[in-house]
Amino acid sequence: MMYEQFIENGFQSSGFLNFTPRIAYQKAMELEIPILDVRESNLIGYKRFAVPNIFYIPLSELSLRLNDISKDIPFIVADSAGLRSREAMEILIEAGFTFIANLAGGIVEWERDGMPLNVNKQEQLDGSCMCQLQPRNKLNK
Repeated sequence: MMYEQFIENGFQSSGFLNFTPRIAYQKAMELEIPILDVRESNLIGYKRFAVPNIFYIPLSELSLRLNDISKDIPFIVADSAGLRSREAMEILIEAGFTFIANLAGGIVEWERDGMPLNVNKQEQLDGSCMCQLQPRNKLNK
């Protein structure tokens, strides 16, 4: 795949290439570009991006698992609301990744724009804000 094809229809924000959810979904489906979901493991059970190529590395583990990711393939970095994915982008760029883009607005905007999700209601989250989400049906230990 050509770099120009990857960056097409993206926009620059905070020094990063960003895709809207619609553009990210189009690239994931038509160009088979994977999504790297950097949400922590307790946040991915309820709603997941419904795309064929997705992999999960929590932001808290990203620096330790950079060797698990190929620098030769393009991918889109995503999270809950687009904030932690920006932090992930900084880590990845510092490590030499160049063929990457951020999903603007994360899974929140993805859902708002009507992009497909896999939903597991048994893992529903609850909390007063995005930063405090916890699985609703599980007791905190």
